[in-house]
Amino acid sequence: MSVLHDLEQVIASRKGADPDSSWTAKLLAKGPEKCAEKFGEEAIEAIIAAAKNDRENLTYEAADVLYHLLVMLAARDVALDDVLGELARRQGLSGIAEKAARGKD
Repeated sequence: MSVLHDLEQVIASRKGADPDSSWTAKLLAKGPEKCAEKFGEEAIEAIIAAAKNDRENLTYEAADVLYHLLVMLAARDVALDDVLGELARRQGLSGIAEKAARGKD
């Protein structure tokens, strides 16, 4: 997971940077809503690659999804460790039981 933590740190270092200096700074300058929109676009591209059984493109798009997820989290000041902590909390629970505990179907 150090690659994701390293990427999270790079993204954090771009907050407030000149938007002309990096893609990350440009995304963050556009606000959390645009970051969320871009994440959604990348997720759709990954879904399409998976549906087409395009392994190479799915790998590429999955990397984009992870990057844009981290940008979206940074835009809302949610730490990767918070997300990982939630995953750890769910570990060993049945997905059905976990969703029922949250009142989800």
